[in-house]
Amino acid sequence: MSRIVILGCGAWGTAIALSLHRRGGHDLTLWAHSPQMAQDIIAAGENKQFFPGFPLPPEIHITGDDTTISNAEIIVSVIPSEFLRATFARLAPHLRPGQIIVSATKGIEDQTSLRMTEVISQTLAPTGLALPIGALSGPSFALEVAQGQPTAVTVAFSDPAIAARIQKEFSSESLRLYTSTDVIGVELGGALKNVIAIAAGVAAGVGLGYNSAAGLITRGIAEITRLAVACGGRRETLAGLSGVGDLVLTCTGSLSRNRTVGEELGHGRRLPDILESLGGKVAEGVRTTRAALGLARRHGIEMPITEQMERILDEGKDPHEAIKNLMLRPGRDEH
Repeated sequence: MSRIVILGCGAWGTAIALSLHRRGGHDLTLWAHSPQMAQDIIAAGENKQFFPGFPLPPEIHITGDDTTISNAEIIVSVIPSEFLRATFARLAPHLRPGQIIVSATKGIEDQTSLRMTEVISQTLAPTGLALPIGALSGPSFALEVAQGQPTAVTVAFSDPAIAARIQKEFSSESLRLYTSTDVIGVELGGALKNVIAIAAGVAAGVGLGYNSAAGLITRGIAEITRLAVACGGRRETLAGLSGVGDLVLTCTGSLSRNRTVGEELGHGRRLPDILESLGGKVAEGVRTTRAALGLARRHGIEMPITEQMERILDEGKDPHEAIKNLMLRPGRDEH
């Protein structure tokens, strides 16, 4: 039996907890950022704010106590990118040698353009702790994972033995894990696809059809791969679950918050109003767009779709004009 703490009571964190409970054989704790939030979930018997309709079994401990992570063997971080640094700075005094951290947040830090594992590592550096930090990513809507629908994802650690351990601990009849040592590729695939999903939503929102969607997804994976490889990721990783797999899901699935944001932008709604309507849920692609371009400029990588999304999100550019600009770019060889 492993002692596992899931940091973050959003939809994805709750779904991971339910999946691990269904598998069995673990001591599970779901950590909330405040004692009040933990008490609300305990009182309701479910996560009414972020994941209603899924009763939480009493075997899943709900807590807002920071000290609880000191007993964990495996820590799964599902903290939104915006709050990740502050959260780990707060929790760092309670971490100890021998623990394993799995990052399941699909984002990039806004100001620094750092990946989530990099943010965690940088935050823990002053403590002298050098814990193994890996990434879990792939095509995985929280709702379907919680329902027990078959899902396949990738877990990446630089040490293949640790990746194999997480694979063994998390795999079940409904959740299949593949291992990788390409932490960079797995993380960037999961984060950058959210930007392309916003673009796919914009295209749908303005009334474009299947031809446009197919072209956008295909060129989207091309620019995601260019950046990931420039950062040290492997091309084949982006052709796998955490790249093409997650991109197709998020660009086409109606459960995608990032695609929904894009659709509403295509319908002419203002971004602040759209984000407010999410009720506290996070569309990571909004922040990732700026961070991705910072990373792309650092490496001299061209990302035309991402550039147009930044102009729509930050400058209020007309989506029709953005699409026109993409179509009228100078011709080039596909590869």
